[in-house]
Amino acid sequence: CWTCATAWKQPNATATANSIGSEHRDAPRSPSQKLHACRKDTTFWVVLVYGLFINLQNFGIDQSYVQRYITAKTDREAEKSVWLGALLYLPISAVLFFIGTALFAFYATQPELLPTSAGAAVKPDAVFPHFIVTQLPPGATGLLLAAICAAAMSSVDSSLNSSATLMLCDVYKRFFRPGASERESMRVLHVTTLILGVLCTGVALAMIRVETALDAWWKLAGIFSGGMLGLFLLGLISRRAGNAAAVTGVVVGILVILWMTFSPAWTGEWARFASPFHHFMVIVVGTLAIFLVGLLVSGVRTKR
Repeated sequence: CWTCATAWKQPNATATANSIGSEHRDAPRSPSQKLHACRKDTTFWVVLVYGLFINLQNFGIDQSYVQRYITAKTDREAEKSVWLGALLYLPISAVLFFIGTALFAFYATQPELLPTSAGAAVKPDAVFPHFIVTQLPPGATGLLLAAICAAAMSSVDSSLNSSATLMLCDVYKRFFRPGASERESMRVLHVTTLILGVLCTGVALAMIRVETALDAWWKLAGIFSGGMLGLFLLGLISRRAGNAAAVTGVVVGILVILWMTFSPAWTGEWARFASPFHHFMVIVVGTLAIFLVGLLVSGVRTKR
């Protein structure tokens, strides 16, 4: 998938791939350079570890997933839905990634069909829409665009609904109006959904200039949700962990996440203190930091 994204940046994908490959073959690298490359490159192992943690979080604690579990009649049916979703995730993801692979193969053999001019680069996210518009018949184009819009709406409305529900139950009713009526609660939900929709639209417009939406989403997901999984695992696995252990773990985890997020931009003397890890590892290291620090603090307090 990332090979495809790299190739789209050049007007001649095949020549670029060959030149890059020859550079890597011809240029010897020291052990430290190889270690640095392993940490920074988007390798199979980086994606595998990231995928394990992000999907453990999605299936375990994500509100848009949990609200579906709650609709099940029994716990057993909810468990079935979890395992069914987990088992279907791999083949469905393989089909989706195959689209990118097929597009890469199609345009690698016919680079003149790409919308390039004077050697300008092609954004990876623009390749599939360009293929839909230029290569599919009119009827299929309309059906595919309608399907994409329907799929996007079905995902967005779940996120907006769960976010508005959290704001109502965990913020508004908890701190402002515990005895809010049904009518007032619905008004809060509607207003919150509208505000969140506007904010999400603004974020989407701001992401137009990013290199690839998928990479940007994976990076942001690791940053903003890297600590929640560690906190839930701490409460689930350790029976001795109390508030002090949880708070300490969260504070350390947030500091680690901030360091891994912003330190790569450090320059000068501070550059040597920058995070050496791939940005996909934010959720992995952040989760482990919260979980392990929480366990350590709970163990120390128990001995006392």
